[in-house]
Amino acid sequence: MNTQYRIAPVAVMGTFLLLSPFGFSQDPAAVGDPPVFTLDELPVVSAEGNQASPPLKKEASPSSTAPAGPATAPVLGTLDTIVVTGKAENLLGIAPSASKGQASAQELAERPFLRRGELLEVVPGMIVTQHSGGGKANQYFLRGINLDHGTDFAIFVDGMPVNNRTHGHGQGYADINFLIPELVEELEYYKGPYFSQFGDFSSAGAARFKLFRELPEGIASFTLGTDNYYRSLLADSFQAGPGVATFALEYNYYDGPWVKPDELQRWNGFFRYAVGDDDDFASLTVMGYDVRWDATDQVPSRLIRSGTIDRFGFVDPTVGGDSHRYSVSADFQHTDLKGVTKGSVYAGTYELDLFSNFTLFLDDPVRGDQFNQYDSRWFAGATVDHVWDSVDLLGHNAEVTVGAQTHHDWIDGVALRKTSARQLVSTVREDDVHEASLSGYGNVEMHWTDWMRTQTGVRGDLYHFDVNANTLPENSGSEWDGIVSPKAGVVFGPWWDTEFYLNGGFGFHSNDARGVTIARDPLSGEPLASVPALVRTKGAEVGVRTQIVPGLTSTVSVWYLQSDSELVYVGDAGNIEAGDGSERYGVEWSNYWRPTSWLYVDTEFTATESHFASSGELIENAVPMSFSGGITVGEETGPFASLRARYFSPRPLNGDGTVESSDAFQLNARIGYRTSNRWEIALEVVNLLDAVDNDIEYLYNSRLPGEPVGGIEDIHLHPFEPRQVRLSVTKHW
Repeated sequence: MNTQYRIAPVAVMGTFLLLSPFGFSQDPAAVGDPPVFTLDELPVVSAEGNQASPPLKKEASPSSTAPAGPATAPVLGTLDTIVVTGKAENLLGIAPSASKGQASAQELAERPFLRRGELLEVVPGMIVTQHSGGGKANQYFLRGINLDHGTDFAIFVDGMPVNNRTHGHGQGYADINFLIPELVEELEYYKGPYFSQFGDFSSAGAARFKLFRELPEGIASFTLGTDNYYRSLLADSFQAGPGVATFALEYNYYDGPWVKPDELQRWNGFFRYAVGDDDDFASLTVMGYDVRWDATDQVPSRLIRSGTIDRFGFVDPTVGGDSHRYSVSADFQHTDLKGVTKGSVYAGTYELDLFSNFTLFLDDPVRGDQFNQYDSRWFAGATVDHVWDSVDLLGHNAEVTVGAQTHHDWIDGVALRKTSARQLVSTVREDDVHEASLSGYGNVEMHWTDWMRTQTGVRGDLYHFDVNANTLPENSGSEWDGIVSPKAGVVFGPWWDTEFYLNGGFGFHSNDARGVTIARDPLSGEPLASVPALVRTKGAEVGVRTQIVPGLTSTVSVWYLQSDSELVYVGDAGNIEAGDGSERYGVEWSNYWRPTSWLYVDTEFTATESHFASSGELIENAVPMSFSGGITVGEETGPFASLRARYFSPRPLNGDGTVESSDAFQLNARIGYRTSNRWEIALEVVNLLDAVDNDIEYLYNSRLPGEPVGGIEDIHLHPFEPRQVRLSVTKHW
C-alpha cells in the first residue's frame, strides 16, 4: 500500500505581510505546496511513544520538476494520533541528560497546591516553602542548596528571565507570583551546569515556563475557601485580524490562618497577540501584577512552647509589603531549510517594598529591629539563537546551535533601612545600580553512531557593574568581569529502551553589585574587602533513563556540584559575608507510570550530602532527603481525583549538625467532576491530615523585652498552614 497523505500547514490570512521581516511572505504561492508523505514512510508510534519505523521522509511536492503520475495524486485523510505528554513522555533519543524533563499543562492543573510557587515542585527534588507573607518570592530548596528566593536556580517565562540580580531582599530573587497557572502550556526543567543556553543562577538547574500562544479553551473560574480565600479568573483566546488575541484577568484575596490576617490582595493581568503556526510565529505579550499584604514572619519557638503566642501568632504586627511587576515582550521563531531561528526581546519595571523583623529587639531594645528592603528597577534584555538541525561534521550528522543574550538592570533605588512600625528610623545604605551582561553560547550535538551522541558546548559571559552609593560614597565604583564556561555530555543507547548519560560542565553565579564595589561596612564604617563579581561552579552527573516497562518512564542520576565560594551579599545585614567553598553530591530516582489514559502514578526520591569544602561543616538548611509522589485518576469527562504526598527530612541548622529541624510531611488531595458540556467542580484539600509541621526553621539569636542583652539562640519557625479546603467552579468553552 502506498496511499499518500498531504500534511497541510496552518495558515492565518494576513500574517505573512505582518511578519515579513522574519522570513514570512504575503503571497500564498510563495509558501509552496504542502509536502507529501507516503503512508508507508510515516512513523508508527506506540502507546509508549516509541517510534517503531523510520522518520518522515519528504517527497517532491506536485509543484516540483519531478514528473507526477497517477500514484502521486494526493488523497486527503487523517491518522489516529496517540499523544503522551509531560513527565511520562518518552525522551529516548531526545533528552541530553537523565534529569532533564518537562510537565504538561494537564499535569500542573491536576496538582493541588497552596501557593503558585509550588508549580515548581513539579521539578523532581524541588521543595517550595514560605517564611513570611504570601506576596513575596517563595523559599526554594534543590540539590542540597537552600536557594533562598532563587540563587542558583534560573527561572524563565518564555524568553524572559525572572531572577533579579542585585536585589534588595537577596541575590537572584525570583518571584513567580505574576504567573497565572492556567496560562502555562508546559514547564521544562534542567538540572546542573551542563547546558550552554543557561548562565547566571543556573548551577543547580533551570526551569522555563512556556505560556500558551492560544488557549485551547476559554476559562471562567471562581474559588472560595478556608480563611477567606477567594480567587476569580477569566481567560480566553479569540481571532483578531490576522492573528489570535489572548487575555486573562485574575483577582485573589487571602487572610490565611494567622492571628494577624495577611489581607493579601493580588491582581494579575495578561494580554498576548500571536500570529503564525508552530514552525513560524511571532507574539507580543503584556503582563501586569500588583500585590499588597501583611505578614507573619518566622517566630521564636520558645514563645509557642511557653504559650505566650499562638502557633500562628505574631510578634511584630506591622510587617508586610507591596510589590508590582509590569512587562512587555516579543517572541518569534522562523523555520526554513537552514534550521530554526528564535528570539525574544523584553522590557519591564518592578518594585518591592518589604518590611521584616527577624531578631525582634536584639539590636534596638526600644524601637525594635524592623527593617525595610526596597527595590525599584527597570529591566530589559534580548536573546536570539539559531539551530542548524542537520549539518555534516567530520562525516557525521550534527545539530549546531549558536546564540547570544543580553540583560540590563537600571536600579534606581535599592535600599536597606531601619524602621519601626514602618516608619523610617535610619538608612543603612541606599544605592543606584546599573548592571549589564552580554553572553554568547554555542553547542554541537554529534550523532557518531546509532548508539552514541555527544553534546559539546561553551558559554562566555561579560558583566559590567556600576554602583552609585548614596549613603556612603566610598562604596561607589564600577567593575568589569567575565567568565567562560565549557560544557559536555555523552549519551549511549538506546539499548533495550534504555539510555545512559554522562554530563559535566562549569557554571557560575554573580554576586550582588554592591558587594563587588564595597569598601566600608555600611553599619560600622570599618574597611571591608569586596567579593568577586562572578563565582565559579563545577558539576557532573551520570544517569540512566529507561522505558523498558511499557508506560513507565524511570530515571536515576548521581550528581556532584562544587562552588568556589558561598560568597553572597547579605541583604538583611547590609554587608558581605565570605563563606568557604562548598561541595554537594547526591542521587535522584524518579518514576512516571501512565498505564492507561485515566491513571497516572509518579514518585520522586532524592538523597543529598552537603558540606563546606575546607572545614567539612554541614551547610545549614540543606535538605538531606526528600520524597514526593502522587496518584491521579480521571478522564476528560466524569469524576477525577488526585492525591499527592511530599516529605522532606530533618536538616542541619548549624555547622556541626547538633541542632536539626524537624521533618515535614504533607498530603494534599483534589476531587471533582467534569460534565460533557464543559463545567467542572473541584474540591481541594491542602494538608489533608492537618499536620503540625513547619514550612521553614532557622537557628539564630533574637531578643524579647526582658531577655538578656545578647538575646537567646532559638529555632525560629514558620508553620505549615492547617488544613485548607477550597471549592472551585469552572466553565470551559
